[in-house]
Amino acid sequence: MAMDDSRVFRDYLIFTVPHITVFAGALFGLLVLLGLNVELSAGIFAVVYGFMLTVLALIIRPHVAHLRLYWVFLAFSLLVFGAGLVTLLVSLTLG
Repeated sequence: MAMDDSRVFRDYLIFTVPHITVFAGALFGLLVLLGLNVELSAGIFAVVYGFMLTVLALIIRPHVAHLRLYWVFLAFSLLVFGAGLVTLLVSLTLG
C-alpha cells in the first residue's frame, strides 16, 4: 500500500510542480521587464512559488502524510516561502 501512495505522490508532483514553476517564472520575468529591482522581483517570485507549493502540499496531505518524502517536500516549500520573505524584507529595507 505504501508503494502505491509514493507512486501517487510522485505522479502528483510530476504533473503539478512544473505548472507552478512556469507560472512563478513568468511572473518573475514580467516583474523584471517592468523594471522592478531584481532582488525585489526575486523575493516576490520566491514568496509566490513557496506559497503555491505549500498549498499543493496541503491539498494532498490527507492522502500521503505518512510518507517521509511528503514532509521533505513540505519543508522545502516552507523554506522557499521563508527565504522569499527574507529576500523581500531585505530588498525593501535596503532600498
